[in-house]
Amino acid sequence: MVLRLIARQRSAVVWAHLRSRHWWDTIVPDFRRSLVMSRTPPIVSVLPTRGLVDEKFKVLVENLPPGRPVTVRSLHRSEDDHYWEAFGFYTSDHRGTVNVSKDQSVGGTYTGKEPMGLLWSMCPVPGSRKGFRLRKSDVCSPMLVNISVHSGHEGFRDQAPLASVLIERWYMAPGVKRIDVRERGLKGTLFLPPGPGPFPGILDLWGGGGGLVEYRSALLASHGFATMSLDYLSCGQPVFTYAETAFNFIKDHPQVVADRVGIVALCIGSLPALYLATDSTVVKPCCTVCISCFAIYPSDRVVAGSFEELTSISGNVPVDENNHEMWKYVGLEIMSGSPKKANTGKLTTPLLLVTGCDDQNAPSVEMAEDITQTMRAAGNDHLLSRLDYPDTGHLIEPPFSPHFRSTKFVTADKRKVMILWGGQTKPHSDAQEDSWKKILSFLQQHLCSSLNAKL
Repeated sequence: MVLRLIARQRSAVVWAHLRSRHWWDTIVPDFRRSLVMSRTPPIVSVLPTRGLVDEKFKVLVENLPPGRPVTVRSLHRSEDDHYWEAFGFYTSDHRGTVNVSKDQSVGGTYTGKEPMGLLWSMCPVPGSRKGFRLRKSDVCSPMLVNISVHSGHEGFRDQAPLASVLIERWYMAPGVKRIDVRERGLKGTLFLPPGPGPFPGILDLWGGGGGLVEYRSALLASHGFATMSLDYLSCGQPVFTYAETAFNFIKDHPQVVADRVGIVALCIGSLPALYLATDSTVVKPCCTVCISCFAIYPSDRVVAGSFEELTSISGNVPVDENNHEMWKYVGLEIMSGSPKKANTGKLTTPLLLVTGCDDQNAPSVEMAEDITQTMRAAGNDHLLSRLDYPDTGHLIEPPFSPHFRSTKFVTADKRKVMILWGGQTKPHSDAQEDSWKKILSFLQQHLCSSLNAKL
């Protein structure tokens, strides 16, 4: 009994000593926390799980052991059954969490603090065929992306995820209406914002790839603009007249404010866009946005509206070390031949030029400078706004779209080639996010400010 009493007293002294050194207050809670974490599986949450493609999200991983290396991955199956992924390497903090919006990725398809890197750095999974481009065809359905967390930084594709969540990225906001347009000989799609209107209008013109491209129009409608995408390369009639017909269709729509219609154009879509803004005697846009502008007419056939020449370039097209065609230099050769140009000196409404300084598909930098000099000489350069982005390529898309330095392309004369678009992934992606905000601001200023005053 005496020995037991002495042992108990010594034990009490030891415990009192340890508690006086705060051992109990520091180690035990961490032990309890680790014990709880070992019993609670990791979870990954994304807010919002459903949103527009230009809306940021937050990714949070919880219930990890402290200091654990993990990989956060996004995976998307495209409409043509190809898989695209992005991933970042992280280490959980002392609470066992990874916050993608605040924490640094130390490797993967992106590095640093990049809240949206899981989208803009997407690339084909290993083993995929090269040269494909990720674009949404069916804008009435969402882009589905699986966000998952995996243990470690190596071999994560071969293991089951610790946790995952499926998110939806939409081009069409709830309530946006999609309407096929087959009137007046037109082939287009009109997107109307929610509500009765009337709305400001936009004619959306894409580039030399042709076809009916809808996703930018759907997104613009989600921001309050009645927008029509137009297939103008296969119209079978003079393009400028066809564009005038499309512009008048939007202007005459009962849910559109007739004197509040603008144009957004990419690449050779700038040709009909600037024609409507300068030389047309039928229509007059309130403002014009030209992305990666190409506004030169290499022949009378193009002036008359036959655009096949611009998309069937053959002959001595320079190529890079990977045999990717650089059409920019063909455009520069055309420019050096004193071609007919869009007469921007006649502009009477605002123009915004968005230019990638590493555009390898069109001489958009030189074109923007030429337009600037022309407008300055004419005394209307106060109408011009320019956004020039270093290390940015030709395909300046809505925010968080993956960057494509080169992709496959089929020309109008059926040649299958690899086109060099240019740009570096990180600066190109930053340019897409910044330019989209400023494009929307430009359109709001010139299509909505006076409209709001009227209302």
